[in-house]
Amino acid sequence: MTGVAVDPFAKVRTGTNAHRARHGCGAYPYDNGPLLAAVAAAANARRILELGTALGYTALSFASGAPDATVDTIERDPDHVRLARDNIAAAGLDHRISVHEGDFATVLPTLDPGYDVAFFDGNTPTPALHKTLRGLLRTGGTLITANLNHGGTADAVRKALFDGKSWRSALVDEDGETAISVKL
Repeated sequence: MTGVAVDPFAKVRTGTNAHRARHGCGAYPYDNGPLLAAVAAAANARRILELGTALGYTALSFASGAPDATVDTIERDPDHVRLARDNIAAAGLDHRISVHEGDFATVLPTLDPGYDVAFFDGNTPTPALHKTLRGLLRTGGTLITANLNHGGTADAVRKALFDGKSWRSALVDEDGETAISVKL
């Protein structure tokens, strides 16, 4: 089929969905790894930050799109951390992708600012977390925010992304789940 991106990590995505079905956990892989790879490539990313590793699918996608980048990804579930590290090592990308185990609020302050791309896909976004992400992104950096259609605190994050003062943003999908934003 013309126009459909090849997904080199489709097996990891499928495996993550199977894992979630077996264990009833919250390991949801983002739907479009090739889009994330394309964004990383377009941004000429050297440093990428991801919140919500699950089993490593999106970290692998980012790394494939930006072959000179390092990826820091954060996951609090120890089983998911282990499985993500296994998937990343099997892909031969463990020298470029670091899986940080812990809660976002604990790990983020330990990271140095200056990321080119940041991705939030860890449950419902919150204003405080997005303020922290903004501080870690360089001016002109790209933020991809998933789960904007979850309501509650996600509504406040969406409003901030589209206020025109701090970000230049666009929705990626018709259901309003994901926005791509550039830090002004």
